[in-house]
Amino acid sequence: MKRKVLGVLLSAVMTAALLTGCGSGGEAGETNAPAGDDAQTQDDAQAGDDAEAGDDAEAGDDAEAPAGSGKIGIAMPTQSLERWNRDGAYLDEQFKAAGYETVLTFSDDDSGKQVNDIQNMLADGVDLLIIAAIDGEALNTVMDEAKEANIPVIAYDRLIKNDAVSYYVSFDNYTVGKLQGEFVVEQLDLENAGDKVYNVEFTAGDPADNNAPYFYNGAMDTLKPYIDAGTLKVVSGQTDFDTVATAQWNTDTALERAQNVLSSYYADGTQLDVWVCSNDSTALGVAQAITSDYAGSNSVLITGQDGDEANLKNIVDGIQTMTVYKNVSNEAVVTLSLAQALLAGETIDASLVDKFDIECAYDTESYETSEGNKCPSFLLVPNVITKDNLQDLVDTGLYTMGDDGYLSAAN
Repeated sequence: MKRKVLGVLLSAVMTAALLTGCGSGGEAGETNAPAGDDAQTQDDAQAGDDAEAGDDAEAGDDAEAPAGSGKIGIAMPTQSLERWNRDGAYLDEQFKAAGYETVLTFSDDDSGKQVNDIQNMLADGVDLLIIAAIDGEALNTVMDEAKEANIPVIAYDRLIKNDAVSYYVSFDNYTVGKLQGEFVVEQLDLENAGDKVYNVEFTAGDPADNNAPYFYNGAMDTLKPYIDAGTLKVVSGQTDFDTVATAQWNTDTALERAQNVLSSYYADGTQLDVWVCSNDSTALGVAQAITSDYAGSNSVLITGQDGDEANLKNIVDGIQTMTVYKNVSNEAVVTLSLAQALLAGETIDASLVDKFDIECAYDTESYETSEGNKCPSFLLVPNVITKDNLQDLVDTGLYTMGDDGYLSAAN
C-alpha cells in the first residue's frame, strides 16, 4: 500500500480523533500543502500555528489569502457505522492540520437532518462543503442553496445526484465489487471447476447509497459468466439488486434476511459455499446467521469491505474470508488537496494526482450528477485483505496487532 508515511503520522491521531472528534496534526498538513502556493510567500510561517496561519497575509487581499484560511463544512451520514467515524475524524484532522476551521456533523442516517445540518453550515458561512450523502437524491434543495451562494461542493465517497456538485472523491466503487468477485473465482478455482457446482448467495447495500449498485454490479458482472455456465448456483434464486439490498447497510437487517435464506433453502443440509457481501456491516450479519443457523459443516467463504475491527477479528478467526480495504486516511488526503486547489482557484485536472503519493485516477466519464452531466472524479484504488496479509494494515500505521493476532486502531 502507498502513503505509509502518512499512515504512520496519522496513527497516533486516529484513536484520539475517534474519541474526541478533533485534534491537531501539523506534519500531515505540511505534507499536503500545495508547493508554490502564493500564500507561502509569507516568511516561513510556523506550520503548526494554525490559529495564526494568516497573520502575515496582506489585509483585505482575499485573492492572496493563505491556503489554510477558511471554514470547511464536513457532513457525514452517521456514527452507527465504524467507517464513517473514521472518515469524519480523518477529514477533520487533515483540514485542521492545514489551518482550516471545520464544522463536522453526523446526521444519524436521517436525510432531513442532513439537509438541516448543511443549511446550518451555509448559514455559518462555510467556504466549501464536503458531503457524504445519506441519500444521493435527497439533497436537491440544499444543493441549490449552495450553488446560489457560490459554495463549492465535494461529494465525498457517495455521489450526490445534483449538478451543484463540483467534484467527486471516492474509491473505484465498481472495482470494489470486482475484487470480491475475482477473489471468489480464484479461491474456488472456478476456471478449472469442471462439473463441480458451488452454491452462492448475495447481500448488497443500501438502495439510497449511489455506491451500492456499483459494488454489487462489480461482483455480479465478474461472477455472472460462472452462474450462466452452471458452475455457480444461486439456490435462493435471489440475484436482483432490490431483492438482496440492505437498507442503511444495517447488520441486523442483513442477519434477518440471511436467516430466512438459510431456513428456506439450506435447512435440509444443502451446502452453501460462498456468500458475497458488499460491505463489512452486512457481512457481520451474514456471518452471525451462518454461525448460528447454517446446517452445513463446511467453512463458507464470506466477502466484505471496509476493514472494520470486528470483521478483521472474524478474518483472524476464519469466520469471514476477506475484506476490501479502503484507506480513508488517503481519501482525506486527496479531498484536502482538491479543496485547497478549489479554494485557490487553480485549474483542476489529472495533474493534481501528482501532488500526492497515492494510487488514484482522475476520471471524467464514469459518474453523472444528472443525465449527460459528467462529474469529474478522483478515484482511489482499494486493496484485498485476507488473513495472510493483515500485516499490510499494520504497515499503514493505522492499526496495531496484538499478541492474539487481532488488529485494533493504533493509539
